[in-house]
Amino acid sequence: MTFANKHAVITGGSNGIGRRIAEAFLREGAMVTVIDIAANAPENAQFFQGDIADKSVLEKFVGGLNQPVDFLINNACVGRGGLLSNCSYEDFEYVQRVGVTAPFYLTSLFLKHNLLADNAAIVNIASTRAFQSQPDTEAYSAAKGGIVALTHSLAVSLSGKARVNCISPGWIETSPNPSHSEQDKRQHSSKRVGITADIAEMVLYLCSDKSGFITGENITIDGGMSKLMIYHGDCGWRFEP
Repeated sequence: MTFANKHAVITGGSNGIGRRIAEAFLREGAMVTVIDIAANAPENAQFFQGDIADKSVLEKFVGGLNQPVDFLINNACVGRGGLLSNCSYEDFEYVQRVGVTAPFYLTSLFLKHNLLADNAAIVNIASTRAFQSQPDTEAYSAAKGGIVALTHSLAVSLSGKARVNCISPGWIETSPNPSHSEQDKRQHSSKRVGITADIAEMVLYLCSDKSGFITGENITIDGGMSKLMIYHGDCGWRFEP
């Protein structure tokens, strides 16, 4: 597939999954604009440094765009814990602004300024944490649940203008030199931990004409981890075949 003469905007595109998504679009010939608080975007991407939790930052960013947006990838989010780590009101609210409010407001600004291209595609990066949790993840899990719901709502509102889909990654390794135990691998039906390319390639697919009949969907990419029944006993984790 090729995205020559197309423009992709990626939030949180300086590191991890977001950076791999940015690199994938660049490889396919797209013009890429990254907005991130961390100044580490791919060399050939346009970069805007700022905190997307700040309304004025989003407005300044959109005001500086000079090309319609064909693809919006809402990838950025943060954690900040939950009940067990005494996550404050301010911290919880901040996570929602990064993970849910910013994707909504960016889309709204693109529409207001006629910057959303015809037949655009929006891909939101959620998480399997939207559907299952570990302790002390309330802020992050709530944001990821919110972006899943926002996805189908935007898909309906933007019908005929843009397709909107969501990806929920599971365990995705972002370290360049990972070390995984056999137990780590056995938690996945795929028998391996995910890598950032697993998500980036699905983003490209959802932005391509090949997925033209897909909108409002959430696609889980977790190597089957959320489908594997796991029992916990006195002897530790036991994985059923």
